[in-house]
Parts: sequence; structure tokens; C-alpha cells
Amino acid sequence: MTSGPGAVTLVRSMKSSSESLLDAVSQSGAHDAADLLEQASGEDAAKVLQQLNPMVAQHVLDEMQEQPRTAAMTFVPLRKARQWASNREHPEDSVGWLMEEPVAVFKPEANARDTIEEVRKLAKKAFITYGYITDQEERLLGLLVMRDLMLAEPDAKLSDVMLRDPFKLDPDMELTEAMKMVVNKHYPVYPVCSKDGILLGLVRGQTLFEARAIEISAQVGSMVGVEKEERLSTPLLRSLRYRHPWLQVNLLTCFVAAAVVGLFEGTLDRLVLLAVFLPVLAGQSGNTGCQALAVALRGMTLGDLKAGEERRLVIKEGLLGLLNGMLVGVSAGVGMWVYARMNHHPDALMLAFVVWVAMTLSCVVSGLSGALIPLLLRKFGADPATASSIFLTTATDVISMGTFLGLATWLVP
Repeated sequence: MTSGPGAVTLVRSMKSSSESLLDAVSQSGAHDAADLLEQASGEDAAKVLQQLNPMVAQHVLDEMQEQPRTAAMTFVPLRKARQWASNREHPEDSVGWLMEEPVAVFKPEANARDTIEEVRKLAKKAFITYGYITDQEERLLGLLVMRDLMLAEPDAKLSDVMLRDPFKLDPDMELTEAMKMVVNKHYPVYPVCSKDGILLGLVRGQTLFEARAIEISAQVGSMVGVEKEERLSTPLLRSLRYRHPWLQVNLLTCFVAAAVVGLFEGTLDRLVLLAVFLPVLAGQSGNTGCQALAVALRGMTLGDLKAGEERRLVIKEGLLGLLNGMLVGVSAGVGMWVYARMNHHPDALMLAFVVWVAMTLSCVVSGLSGALIPLLLRKFGADPATASSIFLTTATDVISMGTFLGLATWLVP
């Protein structure tokens, strides 16, 4: 048997190595985490996976090659492996994907004395917060608070000690809806039950908030083609593969906007001063659309945008675009009038009117687009944050430049 300082140093080194692997995996996306675990032993990979958020662990397993995944799963306890498999029967990114196996499950006829002894044994293998009372069909009857259990008479039955009709979550519930339900409760653990009341698993409050935070933090990057899997540690070529396709799509949409400007090349040759105000119109209408897009995405993320309220959102953003466009259009129109007078253009007033109308129409369309684009992407099953900004930019550029140059061609001789 090994002993002495050398053995202590070896144990510390092994512990440090395991902790370092966990830290590295925790800070990586699923692809990169899978790469790290594939290079580790099956036992170390299993230890790390069991300490991750259950949803993250399953995403990482999906990315691992078959052989290292199988090697890791051989070291995962059978009950946990079965729980992970059961979790995958529910929609991805739902409460069901966060479930842990239920522990400290007892029958209502058990007494306090025997239950306390059982809890002491279970506590050596798992972290126990509450006990759960189920019937013969595993339907959840009540929740057992440890303080109540310890203060109960030794022969008291659990049916007399438990809290009846405890708060529970549905496994198919979206994370957003679950967060809204638990935000004011602050329980450390939530039981998850089927519609028939059968106890399927447990979700820890910390796990739920972690999963929601990961999803929210991914949205800003997704809007410009940065995948939620990408982290600072993501290799260069993989980051290139994530981002480059969206840049190609963005380039195509830029060609569309450029084609619109090309249609009015003669007008620009005749009225060169119009070119000065093209970026003004595009930038202002783009900002209006981004404001509407931010509100729409925030409503989807936080669950404020409920079914049937989409029309109200679109109408509101359209009206805001109209009012903001009219007010900003006045300032832009005055700017155009001053600039045209400085260049001694005889139709300075008409050019100012063109700018005002173009700005108003552009902001209306931008507001409508900012609300409609994420709604349409979600309807067709796409991530609303992934490409919203790209399509929004195209819409605002085409409308603002097309309206401005079209009106100038029509109204200014």
C-alpha cells in the first residue's frame, strides 16, 4: 500500500488534473468540450460529465465520437445513464432535459425512525434537500422537509409529516415558462412530474437558472452569426466555419441593396448631393429596426410575447416607426435644405420634402420589419436571433435608399 508524502502529492496531482479538466470543459462550447473529453480517460470524462449541468452534459455527449462516448458512459452510474436517456424523450431545451434522478423517495406508510436511518445512508451517496412521498404507481403525494422529519415522533407515518400537494414542474415546459413560475419561489429543488402526477425527476434551482443564462447569453452573438457554441477557446478554423456562412449570406443581401442604388445611377449623376444623405437614411432606419428587433427578441426570451399578442407588437412598432420617422425626418429635412442651399440648388425645399417622406416611410418599414422578421423566423422553426439582423439590414437599406432615390427621381426635375 502506497503511503507517505509521495502518495499525498500524487493524490493532489490527480485531483488537480481532474479539476482542471472540469474547468476547461465548463468554459468551452459543446464541440470543444467534446474534444477535451475525448482526449481524457473514460473514467475522468464520466466524472466531468456528471458534474456539468445535465442539459450541457447531454449536448457534449452528442458531440463526442462513438468510442470515447461509450468509454465514458461505462463509468456513469446506471441510474444516471437511464435518467439522461429519459430526459431526451422531452423537447430539447425543456425542463425535462435538466432532470436528475429522484432520490430520497419513500412511501406514505413508512415511519419517521426508519426514514431517518435511510436518509443517513442516502446522504453518503447523494446531496439530499427534500424527501418525496409517492404511492405504488410513483405518483407524487407530498414533499418531506428534513426539519419536519427530524422533529416528528419516531413512529409517526410520513403521510402525517409530509407537505401535501407540493409545487412541481412539467417536463415538457419551456425554460422561459419554468423561470416565470419559480422566480418568486426560490426553492432549491423542484420535483418534475408527468401530467398523471408520476415523479419523473428533480431539477435544481441553480441548474434551471444556469441553463436559462446560457441561452440568453447566446442570443447577442447569434444575431450576427456567432454560434452559442463558440467561446474564447474555440479553435480558429472552427470559429471560421461558424461565422463565414453568415457573412456570405450578408454579402448577398448587400448586393441586393447595391442593385437598388444602381437602378438610380442616373439620378445620382444628376443630383450628386443625394449621395451624402444615403448613409443618413440607412443608418437612422436601421437603428429604428434594431430597436424593434431588440424589443421583439426580449419579449420572446422573457416570455412576455404570448400567443395572440403578435399583432399588437407589430402595430405598436409600426406606429413608433411612423412617429419617430416624422420627427427625425424634420431634422433630416432641415439638414438637406441647408446643404442644398449651400450648394445653390434651386429645388432645396423639394429635396427637404423628399428626405422627410423617405425618412418617415423608411422608419415605418424598419419598425414593422424589426417586429415581423423574428416572428416569421420562429414560425418557420428557425432561431429568431440567428439571422434577424442580416435580413433586417437588407430590408432597411433597400426601403430607405429605394424610397429616397425613387422620390427624388420622380419629384425633382
